[in-house]
Amino acid sequence: MGLYQRYVLPRLVDWACGLEVIDRQRAKVVPAVRGRVLEIGFGSGRNLPFLEQSAATELVGLEPAHEMRALGERRIEELRRERLSLPIELLDAPAEEIPAGDASFDTVLVTYTLCTIPDPERALAEMRRVLRPEGRLVFCEHGAAPDPKVRRWQQRVNPLWKRLAGGCNLDRDVPRLLSGAGFRVEELATGYLPGWKPAAWNTWGSARG
Repeated sequence: MGLYQRYVLPRLVDWACGLEVIDRQRAKVVPAVRGRVLEIGFGSGRNLPFLEQSAATELVGLEPAHEMRALGERRIEELRRERLSLPIELLDAPAEEIPAGDASFDTVLVTYTLCTIPDPERALAEMRRVLRPEGRLVFCEHGAAPDPKVRRWQQRVNPLWKRLAGGCNLDRDVPRLLSGAGFRVEELATGYLPGWKPAAWNTWGSARG
């Protein structure tokens, strides 16, 4: 692992994921989680301030990147000094191999993570496996834009973007991935966020397995 990936990229990702425009998206979806929650791509813990602790009973966070997990542990400690009392466990595991039994979570939360997972189809199959029959997938992701001109730019820039942004892909079709994994989308909203259009198309909502 190079110096950029080890020292620069985690802090760059943490900064980008903490932008006000992204926080506004988190505020739309994260409060919807309930019960025992599995967060895919816990990262530096940017979703924690938006959790409704009266609704969530436990949070298990998957984060295979050591550097991001360290930032996340630091944020947990900071928030515990304020108001955070929710039981939290962080696991060093990829989304394609979730170390949990079938039907063991009420909610799976995934925000700005599907873009970086090497095998999103396999990961979504795992998320569906660990969800209880009445459980929900709550998501907010950026991805393939509907406008042909913007999508061409996404495809053109994606190889370089992926190398610089820790494996992030600009052009993944989130609704198609969800339906392909067998999820039934219940709530769906889409739109461009302010900013650079190839990275600004967002899809958010909830789905059942």
